[in-house]
Amino acid sequence: MRKADRDLVALTALALLLTGPRHTYEMLLLIEKTHKTFVAGLPRSLYHAVNRLVAAGDIRTVGATRDAGRPERTVYALADRGRARLDEWVARLLREPDPDSTLFTAALTFAGCLPPVTVAGLLRERRGDLDRRAKAARSALAGLPDLPRILLLETEYEASRLAAERAWVSRIIADLDAGRLTWPGTPDAIAGVDHLLEEPP
Repeated sequence: MRKADRDLVALTALALLLTGPRHTYEMLLLIEKTHKTFVAGLPRSLYHAVNRLVAAGDIRTVGATRDAGRPERTVYALADRGRARLDEWVARLLREPDPDSTLFTAALTFAGCLPPVTVAGLLRERRGDLDRRAKAARSALAGLPDLPRILLLETEYEASRLAAERAWVSRIIADLDAGRLTWPGTPDAIAGVDHLLEEPP
């Protein structure tokens, strides 16, 4: 996995802008209120990520807003380049297993950016990779029978972790194939969060 793929703050900003133009503080509130705990270093990391995305041409400035008693805030929108990057990014994180499980957590959070049939295909690829990795871990255990078990616990854990993830991924694929898990076309699948920004009466 590339270093850029681990920038979950930028990924989250792109996904939130898929639902429409927003200013950075609005994105910050949505991240906090939806408990996206994989987004670290807030709020500074989000402002830096937005600046990087603007510089890369993934998002663009579309105006400014000023609420009563508040400073003026720049409003950003997702550019075509950013939308393509978002789709490719989420797809990679869904497809490729990584020891850092927060990458998969983020990918699942934003899986609604992609059509269900695409997600099912990506998860099949992930399952195949999980099968290969679990087999390698089991082979490693079988190849070291004379060592005390305490020295093999990390390999034993890895084999069990991979098997458990594979089983869960298989259930999600089955639900997608059977139509038990579905969502409307993008970006509706990740929309519907704006009510969280409303002030309580």
